[in-house]
Amino acid sequence: MATHTATTQTSEIRIAHSPDSDDAFMFYALATGKLRVPGIKFTHVLSDIETLNQAAQEEKYDVTAVSVYAYPFLADKYILLDCGASFGEGYGPIVVSSRAMKKSELKGCKVAIPGTRTTSYLVLKLFEAGVETVTMPFDKILDAVSAKEVEAGLLIHEGQLLYAAAGLHRVVDLGVWWQEQTGLPLPLGANAIRRSLSTDIARQVARAIRESVGYALDHREEALNYALQFARDMDPALADKFVGMYVNRWTLNFGEEGRKAVDELMSRAKAAGLMPKDARVEFLQE
Repeated sequence: MATHTATTQTSEIRIAHSPDSDDAFMFYALATGKLRVPGIKFTHVLSDIETLNQAAQEEKYDVTAVSVYAYPFLADKYILLDCGASFGEGYGPIVVSSRAMKKSELKGCKVAIPGTRTTSYLVLKLFEAGVETVTMPFDKILDAVSAKEVEAGLLIHEGQLLYAAAGLHRVVDLGVWWQEQTGLPLPLGANAIRRSLSTDIARQVARAIRESVGYALDHREEALNYALQFARDMDPALADKFVGMYVNRWTLNFGEEGRKAVDELMSRAKAAGLMPKDARVEFLQE
């Protein structure tokens, strides 16, 4: 069991993240007490990413998962952690339809999206600015496409692995497109911590999250068994694949290439008029 230097008094840190198997896997050690930090009590809050993006505007949680696209709009309140991120390396959010559709047909289509501050939405708009979007909960999009309530849907989380079984057709994998365009992984989600916390507490929390990710990767089977309870509609093999897609070397550390990918995403968003020109990204110095 890992421990850290004790603080003088106990602080409660509220960590908010998505109710998904990859996040559950990542936070397994912290959520189950395998990893403890003397002087800090962690409380976990589960919510979908767009709700978390909005809650961060109100500085609701001490640590929160946010879309990389949402972060620059929150930079006055939060600073990014260098661990706990979700990158797609040659894969990512997928646009699907109930019929076979060419990429070029997306222009003018009504596409269901999981939120206007999600990175998936940003990349969709970078790919095809002419789509018409309608926002709905991410876990309702598959059904909406199947019911032909929308012409296409933008899938994040486990929907990326379930659409074929639902009889839907892939129009484009935006992670593939991004890598073809940039040669870089696609930074989708990250963890951010409130600037108002003391530097000492912030660094302890950052180290704890990194150790939690490392513990899960080193104890994959037990962490995966824990995460399965959050794996909606996925059997263990599929959940294992999904976790492997989004908890990896990038999750432990952005590294130089990961930071370069974030910069490239910001640059393209600014050029497309989808982000303020003065938007910035800042990481906590551990």
